[in-house]
Amino acid sequence: MTTKLFSLVFLLFSALAFGQNVTVKGTVVDQATGQPIPGVNILVKDTSKGASTDFDGNFTIPDVSINATLVFTYLGYKNQEVVVVNANPLVISLVEDAESLNEVVVIGYGTQKKKETTGAVSVVSAETIEKLKPTRVEQALQGQVAGVNVSSNSGSPGAASTISIRGISTNGDSRPLILVDGNVIEDLSTINPSDIESVNVLKDATAGIYGVRAANGVILITTKTGRKEMPLTVEYSAYGGVQETTRRIPVLNATEYALLVNEAFVAGGQDPQFTDISNLGIGTDWQDEVFESAPIFNNSITIKGGKEKSTYAFGSSFLSQDGIVGGDKSNFTRFTKRGNYSVDFLENFKFNAGLIYTHTNKRNLSESALGSILFNALNMDPTRGVRDASGAFSIAEGLGNEVINPIAQLDGTYDRTQINKLSGNASLSYNFLEHFTVQTNIQANYAEVKGKVFRPIANFGSGKVFNIDRSEVVETSNIFRDYTFDAFLTYERNFDDTHDLKVLLGTSIFQTTGIFTGNRGFDIPGNSIENANISQAQEVQSINQELGFDPRFDSRLLSYFARVQYGYKGKYLFSGVIRRDGSTKFGPENRFGYFPSGSVGWIISDEDFLSDSSVIDFLKLRASYGILGNDRIADFGFVSLLDGEGTYVFNDGIISGAALGPVANPEIRWEKQKTFDIGIDLRFLDNKFDVTADYFKRNTEDLLVTPQVSGILGVGAPGAAPPVVNGGEVENSGFELAIGYTNRVSDDFKFSVRYNVTTINNEVLSVNTEGGFIVGGVFGVGQDPPSRMEAGFPIGYFRGFKTDGIYQTQAEVDASTTINDQVRPGDLRFVDINNDGVIDDNDKTYIGDPIPDATMGLNVSIDFKSFDFSAYAFASIGNEIVRNYERNQPLTNRSVTFLDRWTGPGTSNTDPRVTTGPTSNGLFSDYFVEDGSFVRLQNVQLGYTFDKLLENSKLDNLRVYVSASNLFTLTEYRGYDPTASTGAPIGGGIDQGFYPSPRTYLLGVNLKF
Repeated sequence: MTTKLFSLVFLLFSALAFGQNVTVKGTVVDQATGQPIPGVNILVKDTSKGASTDFDGNFTIPDVSINATLVFTYLGYKNQEVVVVNANPLVISLVEDAESLNEVVVIGYGTQKKKETTGAVSVVSAETIEKLKPTRVEQALQGQVAGVNVSSNSGSPGAASTISIRGISTNGDSRPLILVDGNVIEDLSTINPSDIESVNVLKDATAGIYGVRAANGVILITTKTGRKEMPLTVEYSAYGGVQETTRRIPVLNATEYALLVNEAFVAGGQDPQFTDISNLGIGTDWQDEVFESAPIFNNSITIKGGKEKSTYAFGSSFLSQDGIVGGDKSNFTRFTKRGNYSVDFLENFKFNAGLIYTHTNKRNLSESALGSILFNALNMDPTRGVRDASGAFSIAEGLGNEVINPIAQLDGTYDRTQINKLSGNASLSYNFLEHFTVQTNIQANYAEVKGKVFRPIANFGSGKVFNIDRSEVVETSNIFRDYTFDAFLTYERNFDDTHDLKVLLGTSIFQTTGIFTGNRGFDIPGNSIENANISQAQEVQSINQELGFDPRFDSRLLSYFARVQYGYKGKYLFSGVIRRDGSTKFGPENRFGYFPSGSVGWIISDEDFLSDSSVIDFLKLRASYGILGNDRIADFGFVSLLDGEGTYVFNDGIISGAALGPVANPEIRWEKQKTFDIGIDLRFLDNKFDVTADYFKRNTEDLLVTPQVSGILGVGAPGAAPPVVNGGEVENSGFELAIGYTNRVSDDFKFSVRYNVTTINNEVLSVNTEGGFIVGGVFGVGQDPPSRMEAGFPIGYFRGFKTDGIYQTQAEVDASTTINDQVRPGDLRFVDINNDGVIDDNDKTYIGDPIPDATMGLNVSIDFKSFDFSAYAFASIGNEIVRNYERNQPLTNRSVTFLDRWTGPGTSNTDPRVTTGPTSNGLFSDYFVEDGSFVRLQNVQLGYTFDKLLENSKLDNLRVYVSASNLFTLTEYRGYDPTASTGAPIGGGIDQGFYPSPRTYLLGVNLKF
């Protein structure tokens, strides 16, 4: 009886407890910073009751049942559920959800949920950029995005890189369109990577919404901004470090050099040059003389926040970087300021504006060319000192006309470029009639580029091409302006939760103008840099008149576009675009072109047969096809202009005047790219794994090319040039695969691994020019261009002689077909490709190309308690590089590989003999073509975030880190850097002494208030 009574009382009190309602109060904060979060939505689960946090993150919900569940949601943070136990105040810590932030991607003229995208779009987050610490934005794309290849034009401070998306599809300008907050930005050196929130890359036909400028893909950069109801936040970051060269090319020391020179002279029937080599020793290591450790520093600060109806962000940064060659002689500095602001005037009327100011200074050195600093350091005689007995710089007598003392060359180099650039954008949008939005954007850029070069009187040796008899100063001032005006109307509506429709109609106007001015002055007083100004020169010439070209340019685009996006039940997706572009680059008959594109998507995981899958979380199949136009050629190529220079006899005197410039072609028309893509997006096993795979094919037709033409047309005159014609077709096809694995093992341990690979098959299908090919590039002195664009081969492939070892005996020479009667044992054996018994130009063949067969990226990150670690590697497989940094004169230095040269039968079958006599060994052949494949550890970083030290401070975040970039490279290439290239479609991959990308060690700090 007692037991039953006790049970009845317990049930009664339990019922009262479960039926009790309380007022729930609490505060919501950011878990990482502890800062309150305003605007968080709180909903009592399965009811319509709820509230939002105020400016201080506080909330109150009356009359909530005990054991009810509260759901906390806020954009950019993971949802959180909390059970109400009693009336005690709650403190809720929300965790930022990086994946959620990336769910919305930037596309043309708007945004879209990543789930609903039907095109090939890749995203690089601010977190990734922060870990890489690039000095230029494009360095953060290499290996991070499948299908995007970034080759460094040079490792010098501030040097540009060449970006190609899904291969090289034209022999002209193959750069992608780059937009920063809507602004067209051609030079990424003006952007501070720390200011970037995200980078979105459009790789397929969906880029067609941007029209003519998007033929080579689109890179959309969004800078950091505040959020509404966000308290004032200050972020400061700084790093400093040191840079060094990753390698030195092994060359002969003084003793080895003297022995080899003597051998060559004796073999050529001449007397030895060195009679006593016993005291020569190692001699001068010219690479040690030009390379040095160089500092790099960067500071940046960002202030951001927001009110109920507005957001703002302001930032400033300063970067200073010296060069590993020449130190402060090749310094680069960049100072940036930026700001953006948005406000909702009314609930349906919004305004956005942004402004970026950049000031850069770059000191330039001669690099990646015949006679550059590193070229001379490799070829200079090691038996000579930097200075002679009198203290003057030593003279490079007898080493050919191009090789000079590189230290003297450095000392006499004064070459600076200064850029001031202002980029701004503003937009107004108005929502009306519930489903309509009208928006206008204006974007503008203004840049002043000033250059100054001083060449003092100098004598580097007898007959040197770099000798200067008259001091000279060159001052240039170029101004570039452009603006883009967009206006578009959007209709967006959902019908019965089944049909999603979005229609975009718009127009775009673009104009770019510029003017080039410059003067050349001679005979500077005192031969001194202090007096190196045009105003003090004794004689002044106009550079524009000297070169014979019009100093102004003006080109314009007028476009109309429409896009329809449709979704059925959220799983069947369609997007279609039509764009009409008009360009002043073409004549009236061919000025406008129509460029359609379309894409479809199917979210298979939303189908009934997969909706309850315990393995697959998300699966989407998508495909796209479209035609994009390209007009990147010089202005007014369709008409004859008097912008050349001519000399005429008038009244018994010679008068300078105007002449026809480039030969006109009124028939030139749009270059067109037909691009196809099919891909899948997959996430599985509780979203721990994600896979993106694409197959793509892109045909570029009616290539805009400049063919070789007869000199009878006068194309060699000042200001003249061959015509531009539509003359070819190129195909790129390949496969992209990106795989990722992320797992939070515990609250203290999280790791992720990401891998991507891209294969590229490039083939020229036709070249409609006389001879059927176009040449480019430079090898040696006076030889034919080594690169070609020709049907059946990759664009820019290397064409030369194929070798088959070394002649070992005179009998072998006598029994074979040789290129001439001067061939001797120890010389390279050239292959008679066509078996006609003669070795000539008809035996030149494919001997390599600079386009990699595949590129790969591997990223690893580990978070353990307060430590974070990341590592990133990149690989390029299957490309070749031409070794062209050896001058091959009798007295120039040589690589240590010549220690294994042929010296008699059986001694070598790879490296030929040395001689000062006539030989064909220097002709362009596969002997000078090397495998450029490599694997590079691009970046390693270890950081530590202080938590306990911040509990009683005003700091929300304090992180210190150390990092190393370009730590090591695995390659068989013997040059400085297998990653460098000129970027030219025809003539790229030829190494004339590339300035190597430096290895960099950094110590940095990140603060957040």
